[in-house]
Order: sequence, then C-alpha cells, then structure tokens
Amino acid sequence: MQNSFEVEHRLGYRVLRWVLAVALVTGILVSTIQVILDARRVSSSLDEQAQQTMALVRDASTQAVFSIDADLAQQVVDGLFAQESIHMARIIHPDGEPLGSRARPLRDSAFRPLTDAIFGDERSYRQELSRGGQSSDVYGYLELHYDTGPIALTWLERASVTFASGIALAIILGMALFVVFHMLLTRPLLRIVQSVKQVDPDHPDDNLIHLPKGHQSDELGLWVNATNNLLVAIGDSQTRHREAEDRVNRLSRYDQLTGLPSRDTFMELLQTDIDEARESKSVLSLFCCGIDDFKSINEQFGFRTGDLILQTVADRLTHKLGGTRFTIARLGSDQFVIVEKGLRDGFQAADTADRILASLSNPMTFDDQTVTMTATLGIALFPGDAEKADRLLQSAEQTMALAKENGQNYFQFYVASVDREIRERKQLEKDLSGALNNHQFHLVYQPQVNLETRRIIGAEALIRWEHPQRGLIPPDEFIPVAEVNGSIVEIGQWVLDQACWQAARWASDGMPLRIAVNLSAVQLRQDNIVDDIMDTLTRHNIPAGRLELEVTETSFMTNLEDAVEKLKRLHRAGISIAVDDFGTGYSSLTYLKRMPVQHLKIDKQFIRDLLINEEDTRIANTIIDLGKSLNLTVVAEGVETAEQEYYLAQRGCQLAQGYFFSKPLKPREFEKFVASFHSKIMENNA
Repeated sequence: MQNSFEVEHRLGYRVLRWVLAVALVTGILVSTIQVILDARRVSSSLDEQAQQTMALVRDASTQAVFSIDADLAQQVVDGLFAQESIHMARIIHPDGEPLGSRARPLRDSAFRPLTDAIFGDERSYRQELSRGGQSSDVYGYLELHYDTGPIALTWLERASVTFASGIALAIILGMALFVVFHMLLTRPLLRIVQSVKQVDPDHPDDNLIHLPKGHQSDELGLWVNATNNLLVAIGDSQTRHREAEDRVNRLSRYDQLTGLPSRDTFMELLQTDIDEARESKSVLSLFCCGIDDFKSINEQFGFRTGDLILQTVADRLTHKLGGTRFTIARLGSDQFVIVEKGLRDGFQAADTADRILASLSNPMTFDDQTVTMTATLGIALFPGDAEKADRLLQSAEQTMALAKENGQNYFQFYVASVDREIRERKQLEKDLSGALNNHQFHLVYQPQVNLETRRIIGAEALIRWEHPQRGLIPPDEFIPVAEVNGSIVEIGQWVLDQACWQAARWASDGMPLRIAVNLSAVQLRQDNIVDDIMDTLTRHNIPAGRLELEVTETSFMTNLEDAVEKLKRLHRAGISIAVDDFGTGYSSLTYLKRMPVQHLKIDKQFIRDLLINEEDTRIANTIIDLGKSLNLTVVAEGVETAEQEYYLAQRGCQLAQGYFFSKPLKPREFEKFVASFHSKIMENNA
C-alpha cells in the first residue's frame, strides 16, 4: 500500500495542486476585472441618477428661489429625501443664504473603510437655477450630496458573489481535470503497482503484471508487456540457478554423517534464535558438547564404530531434546552444539546439562561391542555472556576446553561467578532433598501479642534448617528453591504436623495458644491440601479454631477461583485465614473481599521505618484503617521498638509480633518466655 500512496502522492496530487493553482489564479484575475468594471458602472450610474434627480426638480427649485418661497423650497428638499442615497440637499440664493435645506447622517457600515476608498464617502452635485429664455440671470443653486454607502453595499455583495463563483468554478474545473487524469493514468498505475507487489521475487514468472483494461495498445500496455517478458526471463534464470544452488546446499548445509545442520547452517539458526530471544527478552543457553577422549575410542574400537557413536549421540540428543525449544547441530569431529530457548535463568540450563550428560553416559552396543563414553559441556548464556552469535559460540567452546582440563562427564558455565552460583544452587537442591529425612529441620515460634490486653494469644511457627556443614540456612534462601522443585509440599506438611503436635502439647500443659503456619502457593495448588490439613488437626486432636493459615497475596492470585474455594472450605471448618506480607503484592480490594480472610499482617518492611519514613507510616495507617473497615484483625510484623508498639496500639492495630517482644524461640525457651511475660504483666497491673 505504501507504493500505491507514493504514486498517488507524486502524480495525482501533484497534478491536482497545479491544476487547482492555475484555475484559482485565473478565476481570481477574471473576477477582479469583473469587479473593477462593475465598480466603474456603479460610479457612472450614481452620476446619472444625480443628474436625472436634479433635472426632475429643477423647475420647482427655480420657481421657489425666483419667488423666494421658502415653503416651496423646503417641500422640494423634503421630496428629494425619498431617495435613500440622498445625504444632504439644499436650495440657496446666489449669496449663499439657504432657502430650503435638509441633511441626514451617512449610513454606518462595517465595510465603509473599503467602499469609501473606492467610491468616496459622498458625491456632491450643484446646478444653477435660472429661468428659460434669453435671460442668463442665475437666481440660485440646487446642491445635492449623495451617500455612496447604499449603492456601494450592493456593489460589494455582487463582488463577493463574483469572487465566490470564480473560486467555485476554478475548484470544479480543477477537480474535473483531476478526475480525468486519475481515470486515464493514476488509477491504472495504482493497479499496476498492486500487481507488481504480488510478484514473488523468488518466482517472478508465477504472478505476472496484470494489464488494466483499455490500455492494451497505449504506452502503459507496451510497458507492462515488456516488463512481463523480463519477469519470465528472470524466472527461468532463477530456476536454473536455484536448482544448482540446492545441489550445493544439500552438500554444505548438513552434516553427511549425522544429518544435523553443519557449522555454517547452525550459525544462521543461532542468529535467528538470538533475535527471537532479544525480542521476547528471554534467556538463551548454548551448550558446546565434546565427547571425552574420542580419539582413544576410535583407536580402540575402530573408525567405523566411531562413526556409529557419533550417529548415536546425534540420535540421543535429537530424541532427548526434541521440539522447537532446542536447536542441535554438529560442529565437526566429536563436537556437538545445542541451543535451548525461552529460559528464565541459568538454573534451567543446568538441569538441561544434567539431562544431556545422563543420556550420553548410557552404554552403547555395536556388533556385540559395548561402549561406555562420557561428554563434557561448556555453557554460555545470552545475553549475559555475549550478544553476538559468533562470540556466544566462542565462549561456549572456550568453556568446554577449560572444563575438559578439570575432568570428564562435567559441565561448566562461561562466567565463574554464575557457574559457582548455579553449582551452589544445585548442591542446595541436593542437600534439601535429604534434609527432611536427616532431621535437619526444626521449628521456632515467635509470640503474637494482643496490644490491648498485653497478653500472648498465639505464636507463628517458623522453619529453620540446620545444615551439617553450612550451619543455619535462612528460609529466604531455601524456601524459593523448595517451591521451584516441589519439595515444599512435603516440607510444608511436616511443618504443619510439627506445629499442630506442639500446639496440642502446650494445650495439655495449660497453655492453649493459637498456632500460625505459613501455607505456600505450591501447597495451595495441591488438590488434596484441604483434606491433608483436616486430617492433621484430627490426628493431633486440636480444635480447628486453634490453627491459623497464613497465605501471601501472590499465592491466591495465581488461581483465584480454586484458591477461594479451598480457603472457604478451611474457613467453614473453623480455621482462621490470614494474608501475610500484606501491602507487598498486587491484589485488589475486590479479590480481598472475596477471600474468607480474618487477619491482615502488615509486612515488616513497613514497620521497620515506622515514624521515620512518612510513606511507610502512611501505608501502615492505611492497612490498619482498611482492616477496621472490613472488620479484620490487623497484625503488625517486625515490631522492634517501644515507640512502634505504642503508635500501633494507639492507631488501633490489635496484634503484633517482633523482636521488641521476642525473637523466634525453640519450644522450651518459648514456654519460659510466655510464663515470664505474663508474670511481668501481672506485676505491672498489681
């Protein structure tokens, strides 16, 4: 369409502008001449009218001045004012003494500055009054002053019509000429351009240019026929060239042994993958795979077996990593390359590397010979390690060579810090998988205090991981890993079981506290989560009202309908639901209204700078007011100072927890703290 618009703009509109311009100039010149001639005619007409008027009243005026009859003179003057153009009339003696006189103001008009410049503001006429015969005595004079305004206004109206009709005629004439030009040249050209756009550059003779009707024998027809002949000739030449090129490509673009793309073909595919990753802002990983000690395998089993091994490696990679996410090629000798697209981070690349190494390490059997081999991988990431295709491949090849120096059946990332981070993450996942069975987890409990009664009404159960080598690992470090690999389901069930057991034990010891347990988004998505929670309560024989489940805003935003239904079932059973870290997510009040929530927990990041940071204070106040309006209990996390505790109590926050009261404690320490805390309260009240 762009070419069509350009043709129309360059030809049709250009001609239209010139035709309209010439027509307008011509119309203006002709109209101007007509207006000037009309002005002259109007001026002459005014003079003739004045002469006729004076001739008409000449005798009566002479009689009046001869008889010195002032009444008659005044009647003559008054009669002249029947004409609207008369501005002043008078009959005077030769000495200048008026016998009859009358005047009226000039007619006011917005156009007088223009018309007065052409006709003057008034016209004056004077005629001698004498009797007929041989006597030449002059008895007086008749003077008339005409106002040019009325007749000039009439002329101006005619002039406007003349100009308007001239311009309209010019536009009509220009448009008519443009239509003729458009029909004869522009529209056929546009159709030809549209037809040219349908021509396939790779197969120009498949869609020849269509010739518009009525132009078979004119210049356009000759041009179209010549162009079509040229397209046919080009098509024949391209067909012969393409056939030869295809034969060469089949030999050069694919590896003859494995059928995988060759290095040159792979570089083109890699550039396409990089462009797509850049557009989608995703991570792309490139694996350079080299068979370990392939030279020795060739020497031991023969080159034919070596070729079979390479074919088997290609087949395993294709079947293991099949699909549109992967691009696989052979670089040469024993080196293969794999590209994985659409990654979130390097951790997914590490998982793929494990799958590749595991697949290639399986034994292969050829002619009753069993061959066991391993491979080494070098991994480079886009865009972190390189943004150009050749540089990304070079980084992966260098990393593979470096990895081979460190051992076999091994993978390594290009950047040392990334490699170390991913290896630590992989090790953390491995250690995490055995932490539960090895009894490395334990729970601590942080008291929740009623700010009005100053009594401990519950505790939040928090998990801790005591690693045998690394020591205490923070939940912020291992919980996200557990959620990604799914182990959070088993860990979460263990936390719930331990917390309910502890709550039952405390209740039997006369300390019936509500226990709060975090419920992750992964757990909430489990189909049997409601039944598991209810079974746990039944197993430990504790009332449902003694349990509080804390969910984050993002956990129920992922699948709102399912989350609402499950939480409603738990709420109907008597379990309290709290929204943890409120204010850090993106849930709307509409969603919050639908949830069966009883508690809002203000995230500690807003409490930390309470009374120091105005924005954090305003957010905390807003959440407290929101809780009041929805009849929800508000819990403040991370209270660390007496000022914070006092302010929150005054603002109407009901519950609080934090280091100001106590850090999370092990069960024995928690029991001692509760007894000591309540003793102090009783002493203060006494």
